[in-house]
Amino acid sequence: MMSGGAVAALKRVSLTLLIGVLAMSFVTRIVSAGLAVLPDDGSGEHADTQGLLCPPSTEVRDLLDRLGERGADIDAREAAVALREQDVAVALDEVMAMLDDLSTAEARLAARMQQSSEASAEDVARLVSVYEGMKPKDAAILFEAMAPDFAAGFLARMRPASASAIFTSLAPDTAYALSVIMAGRNANAATEDRE
Repeated sequence: MMSGGAVAALKRVSLTLLIGVLAMSFVTRIVSAGLAVLPDDGSGEHADTQGLLCPPSTEVRDLLDRLGERGADIDAREAAVALREQDVAVALDEVMAMLDDLSTAEARLAARMQQSSEASAEDVARLVSVYEGMKPKDAAILFEAMAPDFAAGFLARMRPASASAIFTSLAPDTAYALSVIMAGRNANAATEDRE
């Protein structure tokens, strides 16, 4: 019975012998092919055989040509991919710059909207003060001329005493419509809180 090391050594020797036999067979075929193409001038001697022992065959030349063409194609494709990668990098930089510009513009717009909202709120507060300072009958004439939603917005911002004085001076239909609008706004807020 052989040990594991002896079996491995035997396998290596067998493999080496097999490779040697295959190599000898390959060399013999090449030499035979080279000698077969030598001209026979009848003298039994062959001309200089140095360059003819392993002449490249047409198949080998074709294979080398195809490999060269494939290599050139691969090089061209790699160059095209590199150009595309550069284009993508440039486009990405442009997109990132546009996003930065957009973020800056958004921030400016938000700031302007905030300023506009604050100015609008200040204007409404000033108008509420003006309406509260008017005589209730004079203010009621203006509120009856306004769109109901608009008028209800002002009345909702007034102090209760001022709003009630104006309500008493309004026509009953107008007072009712404004009351419904104001109550509707509060009713929606109350149901949203319960949900």
